[in-house]
Amino acid sequence: MQNSLNKEANIVEFTSPVKNATDMIKGSAVSPMSKMGDLQKTVQITPIKTSNISVIKKDGTREEFDNNKIINAVKKSATRMLVELTDVELKEICDFVDNNVARMNKTEVTISDMHNLVEGALEHINPNVAHSYRNYRNYKQDFVHMLDKVYQESQRIMYIGDKENSNADSTLVSTKRSLIFNELNKELYKKFFLTVDELQAIRDGYIYIHDMSARRDTMNCCLFDVASVLKGGFEMGNLWYNEPKSLDVAFDVIGDIVMAAASQQYGGFTVAEVDKILAPYAEKTFERQNEKYLCLGLSFEKAREEAMKDVQKDFEQGFQGWEYKFNTVASSRGDYPFITVSAGLGTEEYEKMATLAMLKIRMNGQGKKECKKPVLFPKIVFLYDENIHGEGKISHDLFKAGIECSKKAMYPDWLSLSGEGYVASMYKKYGKVVSPMGCRAFLSPWYERGGMKPADENDSPIFVGRFNIGAISLHLPMIYAKAKKESKDFYEVLDYYMELIRKLHIRTYDYLGEMKASVNPLAYCEGGFLGGHLGIHDKIKPILKSATASFGITALNELQQLHNGKSLVEDGQFAIEVMEYINKKVNEFKEEDGNLYALYGTPAENLCGLQVKQFRKKFGVVANVSDKCYVSNSFHCHVSEDITPIEKQDCEKRFWDLMNGGKIQYVKYPLDYNTEAVETLVHRAMDMGFYEGVNLSLAYCDDCGHEELSMDVCPKCGSKNLTKIDRMNGYLSYSRVKGDSRLADHKMQEIADRKSM
Repeated sequence: MQNSLNKEANIVEFTSPVKNATDMIKGSAVSPMSKMGDLQKTVQITPIKTSNISVIKKDGTREEFDNNKIINAVKKSATRMLVELTDVELKEICDFVDNNVARMNKTEVTISDMHNLVEGALEHINPNVAHSYRNYRNYKQDFVHMLDKVYQESQRIMYIGDKENSNADSTLVSTKRSLIFNELNKELYKKFFLTVDELQAIRDGYIYIHDMSARRDTMNCCLFDVASVLKGGFEMGNLWYNEPKSLDVAFDVIGDIVMAAASQQYGGFTVAEVDKILAPYAEKTFERQNEKYLCLGLSFEKAREEAMKDVQKDFEQGFQGWEYKFNTVASSRGDYPFITVSAGLGTEEYEKMATLAMLKIRMNGQGKKECKKPVLFPKIVFLYDENIHGEGKISHDLFKAGIECSKKAMYPDWLSLSGEGYVASMYKKYGKVVSPMGCRAFLSPWYERGGMKPADENDSPIFVGRFNIGAISLHLPMIYAKAKKESKDFYEVLDYYMELIRKLHIRTYDYLGEMKASVNPLAYCEGGFLGGHLGIHDKIKPILKSATASFGITALNELQQLHNGKSLVEDGQFAIEVMEYINKKVNEFKEEDGNLYALYGTPAENLCGLQVKQFRKKFGVVANVSDKCYVSNSFHCHVSEDITPIEKQDCEKRFWDLMNGGKIQYVKYPLDYNTEAVETLVHRAMDMGFYEGVNLSLAYCDDCGHEELSMDVCPKCGSKNLTKIDRMNGYLSYSRVKGDSRLADHKMQEIADRKSM
């Protein structure tokens, strides 16, 4: 197209209704208008040369006027509206801008003036394209504000650090980079994924969308199918891995798989029944070593003895290697991946060896000889079956070893498979284990042939190889206070926010479904997820059928307090009523949408402090609701309740079956390593069907190695250079590292207030 500036004379006639594109031009051929929407005026434009005119950009820099940039910009706006502008239309736009710029009689024109002229021309040519152009301009203005916010946050992270995630060491350069990127990704999510109503709800604090920095890109917690990936070999990073032929290689390869796959998601990453996964490779090692010793002339009995010693050594070195790797190598997300392993059901020789070796390594700790302390990852979950681990049963020795380990390291946590409730029912009916994904998330059943419901009585559920696509939590006290303030029915207001969450989940399923399998090859192409044998260019939508999406709840204790001034210990009936109602609604949504929604007791870490600030901003300080710097997690009693462990177990049992999508129960064990007391409470929890955490407060002196259940100053050497391990929510975290805290102030206050937890 010939540039209109090269034409000596040309008359272009059209109309423009845009005030900003006309009134701003003094002496222009365009008649000024009193307001937007005035009657269109027909004008004649005589092109005038615009050489030697500069455009002042937003950043203050200057560049020569070039209407080819105008052409590119309006073409992009037209493309967004599925419109293709003709050469004649593009020429009319350029002529209009050229002439009006020239008639300003200026050597410099601001970029905003240029935009106004382009809008004026587009309003005549195609109002829809003008609207698209205007929106793009607004987006760019919004981006300026957004990037400024991200920059400010990046400066805070760079020089002060961040304590939102206790498993991310924000002093590290790699973590700082990740945190800064997360801030940008979070802002992009809010800008382009959320509606105005959803954005308002999260800004006010009525709902909380977890992990906004990652949920546009990938999925959440999972039960990764390591055994399926290993079987027959697999490809990772364009390199083919053969299936391991020995136990030591299996440990190395599984470690690589876990680190690579966990980096492509967020949330918990669980390797379920790891004892059964490792056992075949232990047998391979035994056979190889046994053959070697027989060839060396050892007797059958001696050869077996030496071969078993080698297997034992490989188990112990393998688990120690995992502890080193999982606690020192940060993922691409900038944190140490939340890795969990479950074990304990295997009763064969190598399976039991695996569990015992894992517990031994964890209990003994890592570090200098005189300063050993337990690590945080992987989290260990003991799968307890009374018929296997009870007194006199085949694996009672595993139970005893687990108790000793829990006393020294707080892990393992204990999952009942023979008590009451959902998880135990799946095990007792189908022989299938529902291991937790990370700290507390559980999958809803997905049946091999029937999907959400069993096709017939022979259909069986699948859990390993499945995952969650994200959690969004309801702030129940906020919703209750809003309903009372506006004289509305509480359940009417609750319905509104549940519908918001429902729509967000639906869009998330749709959005993630468009991702290609190449975003996580181990999961989607190499069998890590159910149905995960796709081509790298295939969309992952079919795999999302079996994925859950969580409705979370926080501060149930504060909801009860707001309702009638009583705690969950004192009452709790209204809280039960609300949870039953939410369960009913979630089940209705599940039936109507065909999605596996689940109800989740939210483990609020940073959120427990944020929600207090949000509540106070809207409704002020309310006694026993917002007068502390934190709210209660999930359905748990307030940490300051002065009740016994048994009373806490009984109190929280009322809510247990109402949150099958995510839950854990824990009590404080101020028992000074009292084995009988720990056994009694764990047995009781297993009978009640709990997923139980043994909660101590472990403290270690980094100078002399002295350890106690709780100390702030070493009584042996007087040092304050301590490492302290506390239960964060459903998981363990360092509350002090070399004397400094990795936790936010509100969480440290909650820890200080603990009596029953």
